Parts: sequence; C-alpha cells; structure tokens
Amino acid sequence: MTALAPTRPAVRRTLLRLHRPALLVWAAFVVLVVGELLWVHLSGAPRDRACRRPGGWCSYTALTDVNNVMNLIGTVLTYAPCAVAAWAGGALIARELESGTAKLAWTQAASPARWLTAKLTAAAVPLLTGGAVLAVVFDRVWSTDRDVLVTNWSWDRVFVPRGPLLPALVLFALAAGVLAGLALGRTLPALGVALAATLLLRSFLRDLWQPLRGTLHGFRPLNLAATGMVLALTVLATAAAYAVLRRRAV
Repeated sequence: MTALAPTRPAVRRTLLRLHRPALLVWAAFVVLVVGELLWVHLSGAPRDRACRRPGGWCSYTALTDVNNVMNLIGTVLTYAPCAVAAWAGGALIARELESGTAKLAWTQAASPARWLTAKLTAAAVPLLTGGAVLAVVFDRVWSTDRDVLVTNWSWDRVFVPRGPLLPALVLFALAAGVLAGLALGRTLPALGVALAATLLLRSFLRDLWQPLRGTLHGFRPLNLAATGMVLALTVLATAAAYAVLRRRAV
C-alpha cells in the first residue's frame, strides 16, 4: 500500500496529459454555450422587450432570434452527454485496453481498481463541474427571460438543461461509456454501444418522469425525481464496470 501511494499523483498527471485534448474541447464547449446564454440574457432578450413596446420595431434574422438560440442551445445540451459517452467508451477506456496501456499501468503504477478510480475521478470532476455551470446558467437565463421565450418548461430542451438533471446525465454517460469500454475492450464497438445506450436513455427520458406529473407538481420536484432515476442508473452502471474490471484483471 505504501509503495503505491507515491505513484498516485503521477497516475493522475498521466491521465490528464493523455486526455488533455478532450478536456480542452469540453472546456471550450462550456465557454461557448455560456457565452451564447449571456448574449441571450444581456442583448437578445432586452432587444425583444424593446421591440414589443408601443412603437417598437426590430429587424433580425433567425440566427439572432432569442427563441431559436435558446431552443438550439437546449437541444444541444440534451445530446451533449451522448458525446461524453462516446469519448468515455472509446478513448478513455477501450483504447487503452486495446493497446495494452491499461495492463501496463496495472503492473507498474496501480491496481486495476485504483486505475479505474483515477480515470473516473479525472473525467468526472471537469465533466460534473462543466455540466453544473451549464445547468445553472441555462436555468438563470430561462427563468429571468421567459417573458420573451415561448418554449414550455416541460419540453425536453428546457426540462433537461435546467437543474441537476443535466450533470446527472453527463455522469451517466461517463459510467455507460466506461462500462462499455471494459466489457468490449475494443474502441469502435465500445464507442457505438456507449453512444447507443446514452441516446436510448435520452430518447426515453420523458417516459421516466412523465408518470410523476400527476403526483409531483412544479418543475423542481419533477426534475429532482428524474435526476434521482438517472443517478440510480449511474450507480448501477458504475458498479457493473468494477465487476467487469475484476473479471478482466484476473
């Protein structure tokens, strides 16, 4: 145990270096979306309010219409976890198993379980942070400027990005990708399965929370209930990933 302790920072640094491009892409995505949301709040929404006043008139294209922009952002955010799952299944896990890098790490740096924990932590922290930032900003903009927005709160492109459901979906995508990568051990099949599993959950997400509308009233209780369901699936996928790892490492 003590011999492995000094290697932990080295393992984390190696993981960050290996996946730095993906993390930079994620950071750029978060910054870009937040910038668009701030444009809606600080420029687009005030402009539309001024246009609605007596005598007000504005000319703008479909690309600068706040409803179009918010709908596009909401739709992109609901499918962003699918890209996370593909990356996790392909680049984060399966590629290292396929190349033999993972087994080399198990013999020289850390145990299989510690290796997987380090990879999950290194990926989950920035993904969860970025997902939370996106959810908070989207919720703030939509709640503040809903007087000029026509999208209903129950639509997926609003319901998913608001609140904790978005970061929960990102974590599920990570867990599903890791599980697919460990189970299949090949990059392209793992990428495809992880992407399909996350897309399936995204497609039928409404079926998870819609039955609760009769018992839970308001946006927040429904969002929290859906989040709990997604997190439960995430825990199951993560536990299954460690179980598969134990069999693979024998």
